[in-house]
Amino acid sequence: MDCTRARSRMVETQIAGRGVRDPAVLEAMRTVPREAFISAGFEEFAYEDSALPIAEGQTISQPYIVGAMLAAAELEEGDKVLEVGAGSGYAAAVISRIAGKVFAVERRAPLTDAARERMRALAYDNVELKTGDGSGGWPQQAPFDAIIVSAGGPRIPQALKAQLAIGGRLVIPVGAMDEQRLVRLTRTDEDVFEQDDLGAVRFVKLIGAGGWEEPAPVPSQRARATTLAQQIARAAEPLPDFEDPNFGRLFDRFASKRVVLLGEASHGTSEFYRARAAITRRLITEHGFTIVAVEADWPDAAAIDRKARGLDPRPDALSPFQRFPTWMWKNRDVEAFIHWLRRHNQKAAEQCGFYGLDIYNMRAAIAAVLAYLDKVDPAAAKVARERYACLTPWQHEPSAYGRAVLTAGYRECEEEAVRQCREILEKQLSYADGDDFLDAAQSARLVASAERYYRTLYYGGAQSWNLRDNHMFDTLKHLLDWRGVGAKAIVWAHNSHIGDARETEMGQVREELNVGQLCREHFGSDCALIGLGTHCGTVAAATDWDGAMEIKKVKPSRHDSVERLCHDSEAPRFLLDFARDPLLADPLAEPRLERFIGVIYRPETELQSHYADASLSRQFDAYLWFDETRAVEKTGPSEQHGVPDTYPFGV
Repeated sequence: MDCTRARSRMVETQIAGRGVRDPAVLEAMRTVPREAFISAGFEEFAYEDSALPIAEGQTISQPYIVGAMLAAAELEEGDKVLEVGAGSGYAAAVISRIAGKVFAVERRAPLTDAARERMRALAYDNVELKTGDGSGGWPQQAPFDAIIVSAGGPRIPQALKAQLAIGGRLVIPVGAMDEQRLVRLTRTDEDVFEQDDLGAVRFVKLIGAGGWEEPAPVPSQRARATTLAQQIARAAEPLPDFEDPNFGRLFDRFASKRVVLLGEASHGTSEFYRARAAITRRLITEHGFTIVAVEADWPDAAAIDRKARGLDPRPDALSPFQRFPTWMWKNRDVEAFIHWLRRHNQKAAEQCGFYGLDIYNMRAAIAAVLAYLDKVDPAAAKVARERYACLTPWQHEPSAYGRAVLTAGYRECEEEAVRQCREILEKQLSYADGDDFLDAAQSARLVASAERYYRTLYYGGAQSWNLRDNHMFDTLKHLLDWRGVGAKAIVWAHNSHIGDARETEMGQVREELNVGQLCREHFGSDCALIGLGTHCGTVAAATDWDGAMEIKKVKPSRHDSVERLCHDSEAPRFLLDFARDPLLADPLAEPRLERFIGVIYRPETELQSHYADASLSRQFDAYLWFDETRAVEKTGPSEQHGVPDTYPFGV
């Protein structure tokens, strides 16, 4: 990783680009290596604009907020500065490149020791650290020209005000535990202070005499986990075999919902696909659901949908699911479900469609738009080809598009793609009705979203994730509108998309949203979020992006994870319905580590790359558990007699 370039880009796009103008702060942040202050395994995320976990359950603040706070403090060369809540030491290190002397206080001794060692290694010899109650300041070294507090308190501690020099600035988050206002206090005279409100922020709690009270002692983690595992065992509803009708009947309780979202803890576990298929069959046949919307590219899913509804393939259609990761949808379990769906649609009064929600496949999306326009409006097709021309060089590797958008010519693509989408929609009345229009209109939306998505990848951070999940949610709403009043949908996607992001580290630390959160905000109680998890077994995954599929052994879940609680219940497979057992939901609302395996699985760095804090009973409405699972079986040319483009109906 070229950290120097990444650091410079961070400063230009995330700090200066968002309004921090102090040249001393910008230069200091170009100098200090943030990767040296984060946990091992997170180095590749060092220059994203997000907070990151460090030891002792704490976080290192996002770069922008560090820059904004230091700029607000108006630091000058030679200043004596106090920092409260040193954490990893990153902010103190940045301050040290501007000020004359930095005194930093951290209440957790292991963090203090680690920060002190980092300063020694970097030869930042103008930083002094100590362990203690930061809300009381450091009176032996007062007065201070500036005080910066990296934790939120209910009020401004009097001790810190007293230790501020005349003309000094105190920057501190003040307010409730879950959200504060960033305040700058300037001491203009012995007893005179001026206060400025700098906006809403969210910090960890300032613990101490001048902040929040020390949390009360709690029972040991092992004792609490044993008790909770026993509660899970009592609340667990056993799951029968997948083909047993009683499996699907367990989920009749969600039949009145407009949207039922079914997750997965990995993209390569057979039990997850089979469970979703069994639930989906029941909801379709007995409860009138007519939409199956999956975490797959729209054009690929559209090709499968035509087959599932007995329609001939388009003569110019591209082969579906040819892009990495092919096993995610080209596997035995999905194949079996699509065969069932086709048989169902042959005799159903109202057919059920199979649709893709995702954003990646720009190449196929553009092809779908152009093919439709060629048929209904050749003049519009000609204009669209000209407009999309600047995207085509990156269609096979569209993530590289981000490197090109910095020039003026490429910036026009977003506007033109959006305009094309709008023009297709405006012609709805003049174009023929039916699924052709739905396919082309959604493909136009996909191109417009994808252009922005790949552009934001250049900058990193939460923006590209949020754009993608907003696109998937908007697609879901369009499908429901298209099918009419009373339409009901089932969504298949990863737990990271299904569970409410606000109740996870991704939302609380990285400021990411997801489909589950958006569904709760839009549909309220008319949606159900159902997660799936496992303890051990095998999984189909790659080691690197675009790598070959491997069958990997899933490590047994960590002792401090929600998965270990389920494993320790000694129930092999079950359903937890949190609405039916509030006595269980309350303790499971406590944030714990939860495992997320996508198309990439790296067991050797599992803690850093596959675990995140989450509140299980708030993240999901229900949770399915399979203690030991196995990898999906991929289908391909050999299984399809050399005709993979006919998947899953090759003969």
